[in-house]
Amino acid sequence: MIGPKEKKERALGERLHLKGERCNSPKCAAVRKPYKPGVHGPKKRMKTISEFGRQIMEKQKFKLTYGLDEKGLRRLFNLAEKNVGSTSTRLLELLELRLDNAIYRAGLSPSRLTAHQFVVHGHILVNKKRVKSPAFQVKNNDIISFREESKRLKFFASAKEAIQKFEAPSWLLIDKEKLEARVVGLPPVDSIPFEINILVESFSK
Repeated sequence: MIGPKEKKERALGERLHLKGERCNSPKCAAVRKPYKPGVHGPKKRMKTISEFGRQIMEKQKFKLTYGLDEKGLRRLFNLAEKNVGSTSTRLLELLELRLDNAIYRAGLSPSRLTAHQFVVHGHILVNKKRVKSPAFQVKNNDIISFREESKRLKFFASAKEAIQKFEAPSWLLIDKEKLEARVVGLPPVDSIPFEINILVESFSK
């Protein structure tokens, strides 16, 4: 049975990697059914999307990818808008610097959803202090790690093995033996494959 998350990915026509390794396997719904969901199957003609429709779709991509609702996304936009520089750039930085996203980007979890659960369940430390808010904003030189008690759980044995082949982005420095990540800069926004300017326009109206 195809889960709701994969159905939403198909509806958007975008692979957002919401389910970790499954999204890179033949089991991925976007691979098995590379068309929009519906009782009539694949359609030959695609409807022309209006500018408003594009804004809605782009906003949905951000919400699904980062696990945010409308209120959470707007809160970050309001923070970004207060920035002296580019609102678009700052908004992407705020999204990428969320603790749950940083855990995922560091290869310490297979998906953002799993990273979210790690934080909420109290497995994550930032600078040796437990943080239970997935929305916590990490900053330069912050060290993200697991509680020692959490490392005894079955999952972490396989996580240590999986991370050996993982290549983290330039803004994160990984200690693969300790399963730790240090923030060493700001995320490069040109690596995010979304139309952030469309999202900013929709909120600016």
